[in-house]
Amino acid sequence: MILLTQVLVHYGFLKALNIPVALTDIQFWMLVTATLCIAAAGYIINDINDIDSDRINKPAKTYIPKYFSESGAFNLYLAFNIGGVGLGFLLSYQMGLTNFATVFVLISALLYVYANFLKRVILVGNLVVSIAVAASIFILIIYDMLPLLNQYREELVTPVSVLRDYGLFALMLNFLREIIKDIEDARGDHAVGIQSLPIALGLERTAKLSAYIAVVYIFTILGYIYVWLQTNVWTSIYLVAAVVVPLVYFCIKARYADKQAHYAHLSSVLKLIMFLGILSLGVLTLTLKF
Repeated sequence: MILLTQVLVHYGFLKALNIPVALTDIQFWMLVTATLCIAAAGYIINDINDIDSDRINKPAKTYIPKYFSESGAFNLYLAFNIGGVGLGFLLSYQMGLTNFATVFVLISALLYVYANFLKRVILVGNLVVSIAVAASIFILIIYDMLPLLNQYREELVTPVSVLRDYGLFALMLNFLREIIKDIEDARGDHAVGIQSLPIALGLERTAKLSAYIAVVYIFTILGYIYVWLQTNVWTSIYLVAAVVVPLVYFCIKARYADKQAHYAHLSSVLKLIMFLGILSLGVLTLTLKF
């Protein structure tokens, strides 16, 4: 999803519309690789810390220690982190953006702190992961557009605002999915002493809460379409059909969810909505181009 998002933003939106970009092709792939390495490291350190809970939540899908020893997984974590942060520093140096090199360190540190501490704090851990996901879009704004902002201010102001909004929507949707994931993982989390929202409120109440949050998202998206996209008919139709309608479906299902299979289905629905939401950037590009 991160790879698809970054490729779509750089090639399917900015370059497709002939918007000035600062990254060369090689530099873009350096940024993508750095982002993916840090994300992979985040997943690994999270899996290391979730060994006991994963044995309960998803025994058939555990990789540590089934395929990798804990020490081997930690070595992979270090390798991905060093590779990602190192590439980030090299890219920043090449582009004269050394002040922003710390962004890669901050994201890496944030994922480590999440896996070890913040995931035990109700809602804070969910928000941290969502910020990290949204960062895959914001980091493209920093490296692909910020260096040219003074030179091409008029051409870049609107694209920057569009990508900012996509980043915020990515944060919102991922936050909702993190809540559903916590419901799925409640049994194992309770066993290892993690105090997540479903454990504090109960599974069914948290599912209902997710439905109410989704209602807020629906009205937010509809308001956004009305204010900013009402003249772009095809993008508006796509967003309603591919994002709003599935969110309405999610609300209905979440309102009455009370089984593990229901929660797994809700998680899959949100994954689909996120995927279709990313593709809407391609639809927007096509409508602007043709």
